[in-house]
Amino acid sequence: MLSHPEIQSAFRAALAGQDVPPGVTAVGDLARRFSVYRNTVTHSLIAALSQRFPVVRRIVGSDFFDAMAAVFVSAHPPRTPLIHAYGADFPAFLATFPPVATLPYLPDVAGIEVMRGQAYHAADAVPMSSDTIAAAFGSAPDGAVLSLHPSLYIVRSDFPVVSIWRMNQPNAAPFTPEPRAEAALVFRLEEDAVVLAVTPALAAIVAATQSELPLGAVAKDHVPDAIAQTLSVLMRYALVVGVKHLP
Repeated sequence: MLSHPEIQSAFRAALAGQDVPPGVTAVGDLARRFSVYRNTVTHSLIAALSQRFPVVRRIVGSDFFDAMAAVFVSAHPPRTPLIHAYGADFPAFLATFPPVATLPYLPDVAGIEVMRGQAYHAADAVPMSSDTIAAAFGSAPDGAVLSLHPSLYIVRSDFPVVSIWRMNQPNAAPFTPEPRAEAALVFRLEEDAVVLAVTPALAAIVAATQSELPLGAVAKDHVPDAIAQTLSVLMRYALVVGVKHLP
């Protein structure tokens, strides 16, 4: 008799293959009925990917996206019952999928869409006011370590992915993006997931801050104006949720 984990593994394998998993019964033609169920699961997962990656779908076209998503679904079954989390590894899949090799920016565009979903569903946190942050810095701001909002993610790409993402939004005016590296901060603001275009330098400072480096250590690798601009952006969008000092 198969164990419960073995039954689950066999059922997952059957969804990606042609066989009927052991232990499944049905009235009528079992193979046909399970095939209908298998197709329903596949179409549901493709629909979930379509909702999570609307820009990727728009870039490659609906028919191509559905065919590509079917390949992904077959090789990457869900690992969690949370359907909104499905597709987190879709950008990595795109990076190795030969039919989209001529669109090298596509995995990073998909990454933006993954981050938007993660930002929207991230834990909440109470932001600090500018006055509270200034008071927490005290007389030794170089030793201050900032804690940033858990919904904050960073986009850094060698391609103009922020521009490409923007130009593929509903009702966006078409334009030709400059061939350059682009960066953005992705975070939840009220009830929306925001993609804020920033300079690569600002994104690098935020990344260093997220790694819990004190401001003094971050400042060694960046000009003071860039540090000040980064702090201004973080406070403007209420992304600082804590300040501590290293002993």
